[in-house]
Amino acid sequence: MKHLPSPAARRALAVLAAGTVAALALAGCSTGDAGSGSGSAAGDGSFDSVEAALEKGGEITYWSWTPSAEAQVAAFEKEYPNVTVNVVNAGTNNEEYTKLQNAIKAGSGAPDVVQIEYYAFPQFALTDAFVDLSQYGFADFEDDYTASTWNSVTDGDAIYGLPQDSGPMALFYNKAVFDAAGVAVPTTWDEYYEAAKAIHAANPNAYITNDTGDAGFATSMIWQAGGKPFATSGTDVTIDLQDDGSKKWTENWNRLVEEDLLAPYGSWSDEWFRALGDGSLATLVIGAWMPGNLITGAPDGAGDWRVAPMPTYDGTPATAENGGGGQAVTTQSKNPELAAGFLWWLNNSEDSISTFLESGGFPSTTAELSSEEFLADAPEYFGGQKINEVLAAAADDVVEGWSYLPYQVYGNSIFGDTVGQSYQNGTDLNEGLVTWQDALVEYGNSQGFAVNK
Repeated sequence: MKHLPSPAARRALAVLAAGTVAALALAGCSTGDAGSGSGSAAGDGSFDSVEAALEKGGEITYWSWTPSAEAQVAAFEKEYPNVTVNVVNAGTNNEEYTKLQNAIKAGSGAPDVVQIEYYAFPQFALTDAFVDLSQYGFADFEDDYTASTWNSVTDGDAIYGLPQDSGPMALFYNKAVFDAAGVAVPTTWDEYYEAAKAIHAANPNAYITNDTGDAGFATSMIWQAGGKPFATSGTDVTIDLQDDGSKKWTENWNRLVEEDLLAPYGSWSDEWFRALGDGSLATLVIGAWMPGNLITGAPDGAGDWRVAPMPTYDGTPATAENGGGGQAVTTQSKNPELAAGFLWWLNNSEDSISTFLESGGFPSTTAELSSEEFLADAPEYFGGQKINEVLAAAADDVVEGWSYLPYQVYGNSIFGDTVGQSYQNGTDLNEGLVTWQDALVEYGNSQGFAVNK
């Protein structure tokens, strides 16, 4: 999201909004602290109207599927007793996005505040679905968040939301499996490949990791490799899934795909959680929001798991964001100042952020990522390791310059039919990426963009 939407772009995206976005797909998370911008006039706007709206009160609706939403709203209403927030779980990821898209098309039915994953922000922001919060002085909050998450909710000077969680990637690994196989924890992708062979040779039922084709994972891996396959300027869109970064990733990952070194089941399945618990999956290269999922979903692995920096191509620290998201105020809100006030409190107040962290979220706020208390956390599940030291450091090593398509939600929804076929057939991922690109170009042009022209 590096370009402000021009009138022409908005017209093209209005077509998208009213059109065929039937298959919506995504992922995300949250954080905050009464930071540097709290209560001050800022940027081109003023926070005064937001503060006045909070004091006056009113009623708003908030769509969210986060486990902390109810508790956060309860704390908010305690602090602002004149405000009522109706929490609605409109579904997770695609289900919510489909409902939001339908509401936009109908011109009514959208909530005041909505949870949105980072990869979906461009699509909804460019269709005028979200209020530009810079008019309320939200530019002052920039330093409260990591650069990569702030970049994900902004477009030039426009601010379409506030980050909640973040997902800088790291290597989660089962130390017991590595010790049993006599393999060192990999620091490079070449070492990771060698570890994959050694672990599978030592136990044919064990794999270095699983991957049957996931758009969020693939784009994050291309991001870490320095790829920039998507670029948007007005209605002009460039897609190059054969750029140097994309090919760098496929050259690395093809070895695992073509040599059957990846477990043949998808993430979040019962089989996947069992494998994480019994040691038949040795690693996950995934976002920093993963610890809580391991603790609750794979209790049998307690004490065996550790966290290390994500392997790189040359040993130089480099990572990418995987998942994560924030919230936005919709343009259908009848009280955008009050909605903006709730959004500010949700992702910039100590009470809200501490509630979010207690539910297992990983922060996007710089204050939490650098706090001694946060960094000192040493879960027994991870053998007492201070895992947040590794994960917080990863937030500083996110490769800059990434952007998503203005119709990434649709793009991710067809990943399985394109790149997924390469996984299924154990063939060159480049063939799948080219098929994906062709489909993305055709779809974009049909929606009013000028793609690769």
